[in-house]
Amino acid sequence: MTKRNPLSPNEIQHFILEHVGDHPRDIASLAAKHFGITRQALSRHLQALTAKNLLLAAGSTRGRSYKLAPLVKRRWEYPITPALAEDQSWARDVRPLLQHHPKNVVDIWHFGFTEMFNNAIDHSGGSRIVVQIEQTAIATSVGLMDDGIGIFKKIQTALNLLDERHAVLELSKGKLTTDPAHHSGQGIFFTSRLLDQFAIFSGGVSFIHTRVAGEGWIWENPGTSPGTHVFMKLDNSSTRIDSDVFAEYSSGDNCDFTKTGIPVRLAQFDDKLVSRSQAKRVLARVDLFKTVMFDFAGVETIGQPFADEIFRVFARSHRHIELFAVNTTPQVARAIEAAKAYNLPDTFKGPDEPGPQGS
Repeated sequence: MTKRNPLSPNEIQHFILEHVGDHPRDIASLAAKHFGITRQALSRHLQALTAKNLLLAAGSTRGRSYKLAPLVKRRWEYPITPALAEDQSWARDVRPLLQHHPKNVVDIWHFGFTEMFNNAIDHSGGSRIVVQIEQTAIATSVGLMDDGIGIFKKIQTALNLLDERHAVLELSKGKLTTDPAHHSGQGIFFTSRLLDQFAIFSGGVSFIHTRVAGEGWIWENPGTSPGTHVFMKLDNSSTRIDSDVFAEYSSGDNCDFTKTGIPVRLAQFDDKLVSRSQAKRVLARVDLFKTVMFDFAGVETIGQPFADEIFRVFARSHRHIELFAVNTTPQVARAIEAAKAYNLPDTFKGPDEPGPQGS
């Protein structure tokens, strides 16, 4: 029988710090059960973390709760002027707060922060940008807020969309910009996939993407203040490498951005996905890519016209594009397979010409 090595206090305390966010009231019992130690032994670790100012405790002994203590908390406000530059804000204000982070983590923050800051400068039409940073022992979060027109409203207007919710669907595909002469439309797409958590709140709608869940969705958010609020969060010890994420959606010698994933549920709104017009909305700008992954997570059923428009009509006229469907329910899978299997002749014969048997 192999003897287990003695538990390291660092191992126990790191577990507490990692899980206290989801278990503020029962972290002691969770950790005690995980490591097979007594609640009394575990309480000493909680006391040690509180003494180090890594945890904050609140309430009485019986009803005590814990949360991560902010080790760093900063706020800056920048007037949007021709002289404002994202690289200067990064180098002067943000980068020094990340000096003890691994290089790969700093690289991700460098890309994400400068892309979102530049978006606010070039696209918001606002007068100021507010940046807030909070850092705990586990993760760093960054918020950027502007007082401009609002990102979804601007996309809706530029693309002549029905409402702001359609803008969220377009944003999720990538290669979307209202200023193609100066921007590639890749910043938000890749930032959302580099960070552990990424969210945009604007108007009455939000777009949220979590790396673990791998999904984005529309969330009605009435009462949001004017402008755009971007929230980003990343584990301080993340092993993610930015070049690996870029490679997931790239191909060719030039590593072109040729692949995308579309969360189909973003087109669902209050109605089921039944019609061809809904399918065409999902297909908008898909011809900019070579490989498209339609993610049906959260979609229980689709209508046959919806499936037919994507997986037969569009597929036949865009044979150079690879189309894949993932996370499908049995009903969705059957509708897609039926669409692929349904083949009509390319042309219909005249009355005096032989046509298909039975015509």
